[in-house]
Amino acid sequence: MSGASFLDLPRAVQARGTVSLPGSKSISNRVLLLAALAEGTTEISGLLDSDDTRVMLAALRALRVTLDEQGEGRVTLRGAARFAQPSADLFLGNAGTAVRPLTAALALMGGDYRISGVPRMHERPIGDLVDALRALGARIDYTGQEGYPPLHIGSGTLGTHGPVRMPGAVSSQFLTAMLLAAPIYTNTVGEPLVIEIVGELISKPYIEITLNLMARYGVTVQRDGWSRFTVPANACYRSPGRIAVEGDASSASYFLALGAIGGGPVRVQGVGRDSIQGDVAFARTLESMGVRIEFGADWIESSGVRVARGETLRAFDADFNLIPDAAMTAAALALFADGPCRLRNIGSWRVKETDRIHAMQTELAKLGAGVASGPDWLEVTPPAPDAWRDAEIETWDDHRMAMSMSLAAFGPAAVRILDPGCVSKTFPTYFDVYADLVGGEEPV
Repeated sequence: MSGASFLDLPRAVQARGTVSLPGSKSISNRVLLLAALAEGTTEISGLLDSDDTRVMLAALRALRVTLDEQGEGRVTLRGAARFAQPSADLFLGNAGTAVRPLTAALALMGGDYRISGVPRMHERPIGDLVDALRALGARIDYTGQEGYPPLHIGSGTLGTHGPVRMPGAVSSQFLTAMLLAAPIYTNTVGEPLVIEIVGELISKPYIEITLNLMARYGVTVQRDGWSRFTVPANACYRSPGRIAVEGDASSASYFLALGAIGGGPVRVQGVGRDSIQGDVAFARTLESMGVRIEFGADWIESSGVRVARGETLRAFDADFNLIPDAAMTAAALALFADGPCRLRNIGSWRVKETDRIHAMQTELAKLGAGVASGPDWLEVTPPAPDAWRDAEIETWDDHRMAMSMSLAAFGPAAVRILDPGCVSKTFPTYFDVYADLVGGEEPV
């Protein structure tokens, strides 16, 4: 699949079955960094095998972290408060969950490090994070465009006389990076680190994941609303010994969507009502569209309409600030709604793997949908039955474009997915799992 230039999706009319989810990308890379910075050894199970986690693992090896990969998502790491390698050139691809936290950790340690990625990563902003780190005394220089990677990290003199302030409206990964790296600072200066958020903080559930995992490693952050976070003086990560990575709730959205438009039932295993991931809320979005949802402790099941029989989902007008990744699945489902659908508060799409608002507008329009957009919103009017058009779907080197747009195969048009291998970023076997669930014959 990784070498294929395109994939033609057969017309889909039904979906049913069970899928075991790959590990969460967000949790996987957070856990890897926490284990690397913690006292003791951590045995990790359920780790996602993807481009982003391989990038993080390669970086940790380059920083001389002792780790052993046993296969099948099992990795053992022996941590330390500081990395043994004082200088390194780290190529981190397009992995925001690696670039941002590693930038913060290395900057607060000091040394001689260079961080770079693919061209798109050099277009993804990091200035708010760099400004906050510089306010703490870290030394970071841009080696390309101001405000963006690549970066050169040197040795600064840490210390501040008050809270460090960060805008919250661009990416929650900036705050996650500061929080994960904060114990390095508090141990160096012997003082608490207070982070104040300027403006609205987006994607709050991802910060919840960060705080939850930090607590698992022994560091409790005091949170005053969503505007002030305090990491205590002399905070120190200590390994919990073993930790299991949940299934990826963002990836669950695609399969729950299959059940929503292919009749179902489709059950995802590995994430459920006890999940620490905010994207499980996508199931509630589906309920608002008329889909039947059932929850277990570690599973979710969807049963919905059969769009091949002309049935439709209920249209929606919703704020997706809290679940921006799963919102892409909702945008694709809008093709099968009974009226126009509006996605609001999705400005963070502009600075993801691609400009997702522009990419989604372009590709949905190819299929015959009416699409309008603004700085932080997208409105999709589904095609009339006779207005669908065959389309080659560009994936924009964005795994979520490829996976969400696979749902278009339930329409009457021929759908070709270009560069399907881009799903390797988070879900290398996605199209194989998709094919196992989807059928082409109308059920009785």
